[in-house]
Amino acid sequence: MSESVAVPARRSLLRPLIFGLTITAILALLFLVPWYTIVLGGAHWPTPVVALGSVVFLGGAVAFPVLMMAGHGRNHRDRAARTADTMLGVVWVLFVWSVLGNVLRAALAAGGVADPTRGRVVALSALAVSAVLLVWGNVEAMRVPRVRRVDVPIERLGAGLDGLKVVLITDTHYGPINRAKWSNGVIDKVNELDADVLAHTGDIADGTVSMRREQAAPLGRAKAKLARTYVTGNHEYFGEAQGWLDHMRELGWTPLHNRHLVVERGGDRLVVAGVDDRTAGGSGLGGHRADHAAALAGADPDLPVLLLAHQPKQIDDAVAHGVDLQISGHTHGGQMWPFNFLVRLDQPTVAGLSRHGARTQLYTSRGTGFWGPPFRIFAPSEITVLTLRKN
Repeated sequence: MSESVAVPARRSLLRPLIFGLTITAILALLFLVPWYTIVLGGAHWPTPVVALGSVVFLGGAVAFPVLMMAGHGRNHRDRAARTADTMLGVVWVLFVWSVLGNVLRAALAAGGVADPTRGRVVALSALAVSAVLLVWGNVEAMRVPRVRRVDVPIERLGAGLDGLKVVLITDTHYGPINRAKWSNGVIDKVNELDADVLAHTGDIADGTVSMRREQAAPLGRAKAKLARTYVTGNHEYFGEAQGWLDHMRELGWTPLHNRHLVVERGGDRLVVAGVDDRTAGGSGLGGHRADHAAALAGADPDLPVLLLAHQPKQIDDAVAHGVDLQISGHTHGGQMWPFNFLVRLDQPTVAGLSRHGARTQLYTSRGTGFWGPPFRIFAPSEITVLTLRKN
């Protein structure tokens, strides 16, 4: 009997240990690679430069997890979160360009360039490129997104719906950086687009309604002729998903919590359905899970279906249920190159329009806001106008 209790206990201890070691190894790589490349690496900087650089990198490696836990843990300290998120973005860019800098190091060595010249060229190049990209990336993240226009041919679309405009915003991630002014700018631009259907496909905020109410308030004046619709993303389930569903209803939007509505134009109809995020079932929140059957229950099977689902990887269920077009976010287009290649390991698409099966198409937005690090590098944000066309 004691043996049967001991085995689960060992397993329960092993999982957090493996997770902790994995995170520690990742942090070590993120900080140590740029430290070696910029501070050491054959550059032979004067001793005070080496000492200062070592303090910055190694001090950052110690401070980062402390700030991350203080900012994104139970206490939600926004100042700590802002600092940690910015540090994460900076060290990611330095890591990427340090790795590429070491490719340059090999090329210089092949060309006969010796240290310390070789080491200093690599270090200064990594620093210069990183600085430029971080400044540009911050401007891109904080700006009101550009409008991206895409025509989507749908075979089952009725003639009366030809030209119907679906305006998509997603991943607004209202969070530790107060972007109330940015939020107003987004809605100003949305209202210029004359949407028939307006959709928000989740990750509305990092935090509770009470924490992000000011930033979310402009959503209340968003305009659409036929419907304003919303589904939850995975980040809602880090906070209060039901609270955001209720708040969006108060702002005049229709939460599609595993349900649908029907819009009509020119005598033709379109089913607009929505499902919870795929992580909802594991959240422990009663009544929350992605349920495509419930979302489409009672819908006329002959009508075309537009589905809101936060993650592109929910497309398999959409195909199985005969959806014509799924619109999603979640990926941010990778947000900070080359993270898009890692996202692609988890999701079927990173951005844009793609076909899945004979009937179903998927549009994946690069997102309207940003998560965490206030940078977007080679992954611009977007407000999307999807114009449905009769094929």
